[in-house]
Amino acid sequence: MMAFMSTSKGAALVTGGARRIGAAIALALAQHGYDVALHFHTSVEPAQRTAKEITGLGRRCRVFRCDLNDHDETAALIPSVREQFPRLNVLVNNASVFEPATLRATGRDLFERHFNIHFRAPFFLTQAFAEGCSAGQVINILDTRVRASDPRHAAYTLSKKALLELTRMAARELGPAIRVNGVAPGMILPPPGGVVDELERRSAGLPLKRIGDTANVVAAVLFLIDNPFVTGECVYVDGGEHL
Repeated sequence: MMAFMSTSKGAALVTGGARRIGAAIALALAQHGYDVALHFHTSVEPAQRTAKEITGLGRRCRVFRCDLNDHDETAALIPSVREQFPRLNVLVNNASVFEPATLRATGRDLFERHFNIHFRAPFFLTQAFAEGCSAGQVINILDTRVRASDPRHAAYTLSKKALLELTRMAARELGPAIRVNGVAPGMILPPPGGVVDELERRSAGLPLKRIGDTANVVAAVLFLIDNPFVTGECVYVDGGEHL
């Protein structure tokens, strides 16, 4: 039987934590001393694998299934997590969808999926976190696209822009007890079904002329968590793409 470490810095809820950047953040937080509440929707097996890796590090981990498109399920997530992790003090709003479509081609379902997951769910999760936790911090995973207005990804970009504004607004209201910051990755991973070669080709136009790694995003998250005098900030992890 795995022997869990007796002390921790608290607990972190990572939405979309089963795979990709979310899994990297969840594992890093475990290594950093946090127990982890791992949210997933349909990625059952990846969630179980990531949870097993976290417990292998000696930290507690529980998985929580929730459809962030469903308001009632979303509203129940923080209370469910706090039952298992009363010391919850970090919320990472990482869950994301990415479906390219221009403004003209964006239907209601696609629009609502993006705004539900990127804005409505983080809004109400942050609200519930602030109500239930006396202190802590929220990290919102954004996208370097928030600095531009690419019509090829209309709903995606607009919903991430809304999340950036939520980051700033929440930082003003919830301080000093709760700090709220964002991390905006750029060319880190290709979208599901995409290829790395395309990112490498596009990265030639960046100031740093290369793609990044999930470790670069993790480093930004840990910096924000460890620096008690930063709130309302967005850290761009994009090789200079936002410039």
